[in-house]
Amino acid sequence: MRILFAGTPEFAVPSFTALCDSPHDVVALLSRPDMPRGRSRKPVWTETKKVASGYGVPVFQPHDLKTPEFEEALKALSPDLIAVVAYGKIFPSAVLDTPPFGCVNVHASLLPAYRGAAPINWAIARGEKKTGVTVMQMNEEMDTGDILAQREVLIGNEETAEELSKRLSLEGSALLLETVGHIAGNRISPVKQDSAVATYAPRISREDGRVQWKRSAKEIKDVARAMTPWPCAHTTLGGKNLKIFRTVTEEGRGKPGEIISVGGESLDVATGEGILRILSLQIEGGKKMAASEFMRGRKDLREGQFMGISGNSLYPD
Repeated sequence: MRILFAGTPEFAVPSFTALCDSPHDVVALLSRPDMPRGRSRKPVWTETKKVASGYGVPVFQPHDLKTPEFEEALKALSPDLIAVVAYGKIFPSAVLDTPPFGCVNVHASLLPAYRGAAPINWAIARGEKKTGVTVMQMNEEMDTGDILAQREVLIGNEETAEELSKRLSLEGSALLLETVGHIAGNRISPVKQDSAVATYAPRISREDGRVQWKRSAKEIKDVARAMTPWPCAHTTLGGKNLKIFRTVTEEGRGKPGEIISVGGESLDVATGEGILRILSLQIEGGKKMAASEFMRGRKDLREGQFMGISGNSLYPD
């Protein structure tokens, strides 16, 4: 198979590497344009582009997929199949219709569950115990194409979105390689998705990480896992932003957002149901640290204070 690979971030790298190491011919990489980073605002290569240079694979980074120039370049490549993993842009019909075997996409959920941009984050935030990867045939809509293959993956109780993403990227690469082989051998039986039971995973925003202390400790813990590494679960303490990372939960009561213990290894805060024990955190202007270290350096920290206070309110948001 002559394959055009489309992918941009770290999640796409295992799939790209697997295809480059396979008997298939990866004719080019399609990646999003390099983005300015850091203080210098110098464009930095995408993660897949870094890998492409090592394999000698040509790289295309168009800003617009609908230009005559890109359409001509695509026809000249003459791919049998386009394999897509976290490319970051919807394909127009002219691209979808070019390869004779169409375009296949690796999606980090068990479709039709969690269609959309952030399936890993929302699966964890909503307390799911399992997720997986799906290889689907692409169409002009988002994540609605026929399912070609799926693989289920259990979610660890303490696993963050960053950790789960790494595991799913490896599972997805293996499933993609297997599926491409089945396509080449005409051993595929597509299955239509049932849109009536579909759920959605919209792109996350900073607001999605804001801790709502009236929710249960378990729900807040799941948000903290889901929003790592960005935007992180966050609240306020003493007028400063506070990021929350590792936590555990236990039974107990108190007013939502109330600090009930400032000793030991954790900073304990009451929620709408149960106690959230914060094990690692980062205060605005500081570095990420263990809660025990943070508490030793804060003489003003005391039981009865509230996190997440709006203005002069006595109660948290």
